[in-house]
Amino acid sequence: MTGTIVPRPVAWVTSLSQEHGTVNAAPFSYFNMISSDPPLVAVSVVRRPDGTMKDTARNVTELGELVIHICDETLVEEMNRTAAPLPHGESEIDLTRLTLAGSEAVGVPGIAEAKVRLECRLESHVPIKADDGRISHDLLIARILRFRLDESIFDEERGYVRTEKLRPVARLAGSEYAELGRLFSIERPTQPGGGA
Repeated sequence: MTGTIVPRPVAWVTSLSQEHGTVNAAPFSYFNMISSDPPLVAVSVVRRPDGTMKDTARNVTELGELVIHICDETLVEEMNRTAAPLPHGESEIDLTRLTLAGSEAVGVPGIAEAKVRLECRLESHVPIKADDGRISHDLLIARILRFRLDESIFDEERGYVRTEKLRPVARLAGSEYAELGRLFSIERPTQPGGGA
């Protein structure tokens, strides 16, 4: 699946530990949008081999908040550092040169250097069970409360994100990532009467 369902967007998530007060940061490529009204996204977090939740899933289900960032080409190395498996209570941010920025809609800080920050509230948590009955993933469905976009990537006149300025990275299989390639436009067909 990871070799054929590609490229996948990467959710670079910050969450807050209620127990330790530390900010956890980690990338997840089981990620996508679900709906625009309401603005919902889904992130699936694989459980540890012993069946326990990873820090991100635990923090989000306990506090009910998270910030999702879109990683661009300039931040790949820093993002990769946050994928390190650390003991509970230690922050991956400490392994990087990243700085944290306060959020407006949630109590979880975001990564200041990221050009896209989505401040989210947990909408629902769905434990995913494997065939043998054990929980293998934690599906986190989150509602976006606030979009924080760097002005360099936002076309205010047209009201959309300049993808060629964002330069997002995508996950492939194994340790492989992809950069944005050639961009092209194609008009969608319409049915008679103006329906799409």
